[in-house]
Amino acid sequence: MSPPVIARADPCDPELALLHERHTADMHAETPPESIHMLSADALALPGIDFFVIREDGRPVGMGALKRIDPGHAEIKSMHVLAEARGRGLSRFLLDHLIAHARAEGCRRISLETGAEPIFAPARALYARAGFVECAPFEGYREDPHSVFMTLGLA
Repeated sequence: MSPPVIARADPCDPELALLHERHTADMHAETPPESIHMLSADALALPGIDFFVIREDGRPVGMGALKRIDPGHAEIKSMHVLAEARGRGLSRFLLDHLIAHARAEGCRRISLETGAEPIFAPARALYARAGFVECAPFEGYREDPHSVFMTLGLA
């Protein structure tokens, strides 16, 4: 197996359908619909969003995006690695790429919203290990018992 590669991609590429389907299923597994803040593939293709795919041997196994909130602040959106590809450091590899990209784009802060339910515990732990800390809701979000908001300074 060749090393994983991360590159920009078109979120509407039909080759990415499985990633979007699995991400959607995970988001709806334990979270009420009114507390789900994921973006559709079409929304991920809008200006101001940088979308990336991680591939192994040419096969898409993960995705993640950065949505620009303002010139110094970006939000991680739709970060997902296929269940069968987990446990090998791909999520951290993708997260590190998103953080580095945000820095390169001049961001001073990167934030995210994730679920509070048990299914999201591994994601929250990953973000905490990378230095993210819990914060108040940002950019249009509101307090929600099903959401955890986290941020990382990039100074």
